[in-house]
Amino acid sequence: MPDAPDRHRMRSTAGGIVRTGWLLLGFLCVGLGFVGAFVPLLPTTIFMILAVGCFARSSPRLEAWLLDHPRFGPTVRAWRAEGAIAPRAKAMACTGIALGYCLFLVGAHPSASIALVVAILMAGCALYILSRPAPGKPS
Repeated sequence: MPDAPDRHRMRSTAGGIVRTGWLLLGFLCVGLGFVGAFVPLLPTTIFMILAVGCFARSSPRLEAWLLDHPRFGPTVRAWRAEGAIAPRAKAMACTGIALGYCLFLVGAHPSASIALVVAILMAGCALYILSRPAPGKPS
């Protein structure tokens, strides 16, 4: 059985590995978010929200950078504080969901049952988005 200093060293090594994993996942999410800012139908905000959560577990400096970012910060802060989504963002998200579903129908030619399941799932996502409060307003 390892003595106390060895157990502490093993714990800090495991903690460092976990922290590095959160950091790498945060960078991946930021990268996907930046790509989503330029590629239609690829979301941006959800990746930034995920990134700030990863950075909260790995790098307070990067978490603060993302929360203070002039473009992404207000949206991420509104989500973190209130679970809020701005009306314009709701409209864009629901439009993207509808367009994505149309592309799915045209490109995949799914059976009626698969099309229905996907429609129900996407409608559920849209309803969740629409149910969120606007920033600064009570729910």
